[in-house]
Amino acid sequence: MSEHVTGHTGLLCLLGSPVAHSISPEMHNEACRLLDLDYEYLAFDVDSDHLEAAVSGLKAMGVKGFNITMPDKNKMAELCDQLSPAAKICGAVNTVVNDNGTFIGHTTDGIGYMMSARDAGCDPVGKRMVQLGAGGAGTAILVQAAFDGVAAIDVFNTRDAFWPRVEHIVEQLNQQTSCKVVLHDLADLDGLRASIAQADLLLNTTPVGMNRIPGCLIPDPSYFHPGLTVSDVIYEPQETQLLKIAREAGLKTFNGMYMLLYQGAASFRLWTGQEMPVQAIKEKYFTK
Repeated sequence: MSEHVTGHTGLLCLLGSPVAHSISPEMHNEACRLLDLDYEYLAFDVDSDHLEAAVSGLKAMGVKGFNITMPDKNKMAELCDQLSPAAKICGAVNTVVNDNGTFIGHTTDGIGYMMSARDAGCDPVGKRMVQLGAGGAGTAILVQAAFDGVAAIDVFNTRDAFWPRVEHIVEQLNQQTSCKVVLHDLADLDGLRASIAQADLLLNTTPVGMNRIPGCLIPDPSYFHPGLTVSDVIYEPQETQLLKIAREAGLKTFNGMYMLLYQGAASFRLWTGQEMPVQAIKEKYFTK
């Protein structure tokens, strides 16, 4: 956030619905203030029915860039002029860069997760991962993990209407990356146990464990083994039942709080070409 808004101040923003709860305006405005960048970041409540009109208006106004959150990520991918390789496979966008009138769509959720894993002392590159779920955030993480060099990923997903979409994504990743990605039915508990036994990292990307959907997809601690790290993209509550069981079993755990921070930092870099002062932002707005 600039100290004084002038006719030169550039616009950054967030589109989605709802957005009033978002920490993104505080985070990005503080980063701009610390780096003395003349931008203002605002949040606009825009649902999917009004997204196309909003995007046209932003392009006409020469917005520097913007974030997109639910429920607009998939539709935004259709409205962009170009897509990054990861966004193209995901079919979803959470960050748009205005390159001289060309809207380029990116997905930084996966980047955020990979950076948060390193922050927690668990670099997944070259390791084996088991991922529960392949929805919105899950797809972004799956794609970025494969692109970044995770050796193998066993994905366990519900065999629902979205199963063919996940199959297609897995096929593309096996063709375009060196990562071995295998899709499994989440109901296959024997297969889940066998996959976790070989894994370095277990990640939940489903909503199971949130306050409104309590529970845990891992039946009991016997599925774990020493040396396994357990992660959950959920950060409210800060410790889901999955993380609690893993912690009590003596395993390293981390939640999705810093994924939010680092996906924002990746967006900030795309817009400004500068690194967000993440340590200062972390100390001011984020707690474990």
